[in-house]
Amino acid sequence: MKLSHFQFNLPKELLAEFPAENRDESRLMVIDRKKQTIEHKMFKDVINYFDDGDVLILNNTKVFPARLYGNKEKTGARIEVFLLRELNSEQRLWDVLVDPARKIRIGNKLYFGDDDSLVAEVIDNTTSRGRTLRFLYDGSYEEFRNKLTELGETPIPKYISREVTPEDAERYQTIYAKEEGAVAAPTAGLHFSKHLLKKLEIKGINFAEVTLHVGLGTFNPVEVEDLSKHKMDSEELIITQEACDIVNNAKVKKKRICAVGTTSMRAIESSVSSQNTLNPFEGWTNKFIFPPHDFSIANCMITNFHTPKSTLLMMISAFCGHDLMKRAYEEAIKEEYKFYSYGDAMLII
Repeated sequence: MKLSHFQFNLPKELLAEFPAENRDESRLMVIDRKKQTIEHKMFKDVINYFDDGDVLILNNTKVFPARLYGNKEKTGARIEVFLLRELNSEQRLWDVLVDPARKIRIGNKLYFGDDDSLVAEVIDNTTSRGRTLRFLYDGSYEEFRNKLTELGETPIPKYISREVTPEDAERYQTIYAKEEGAVAAPTAGLHFSKHLLKKLEIKGINFAEVTLHVGLGTFNPVEVEDLSKHKMDSEELIITQEACDIVNNAKVKKKRICAVGTTSMRAIESSVSSQNTLNPFEGWTNKFIFPPHDFSIANCMITNFHTPKSTLLMMISAFCGHDLMKRAYEEAIKEEYKFYSYGDAMLII
């Protein structure tokens, strides 16, 4: 498969600027790979496709308010600082992206907050927009982290052209988010309401939680025609023994095992044993899944509608079958499904 196989025309008005009014009332396209059929449902209908003993694999990462706005010393220029990851908690070192980057050099200081209560010094260049910052703050580590949360805003994706609203802090977060560390939400999970999860639980569906801290690399378009040459950013991944037991037990019983989102799928495919069971894992993964790929754990997945040439679309092609995926996407555009982070959902069985 080549990059050009993943190009399609996506009308701009289909990019979702806002989420559905209620989480579980977004639309759901159901694709049956065996029957080669496409059905149109509501997300809450997802419960009808699962039975007692089936498993949903959820990514319980939690998005932190990663986008800060500061001012450069002397000039007062407004600079966006996007926190990517903490490098050293003692020294308060962070890997960040800055915009506009050309103004930000090693040695520059940036001031945050109306009272300049938080200061950062640029100590290294990492990429064209990447910098290493050392934050200077009078207070304990906990107070420093609280300050970052207070000053930061929800990192809704750049394609959303409106201002961030207070609602985004809640809606750009799954209701089962626990482990802080993502700078982008695992968006397939946004469709689950508390009510729907409760109904699934009552029906006997089990939940296995994994943690994959989604990085900004998830939005990087592929720029090489030969997919095997594309390099994924590394992301932190934790799979517990408990999660493995739930999944492997369901596998033995030939149950439906559903990866909720591309991040959950990438997580489990990063830690498969030689017997095709799920292994515990703690570390980093840069797994890139594109066709052809044999999936070892999940036999079903829930995902959103993805943008052209994205690594996410390539994974869907590998799981769904390229021709069926193309048909589904043509139908999604015709039926005006909403795409991307706040968009509608797809269930592939």
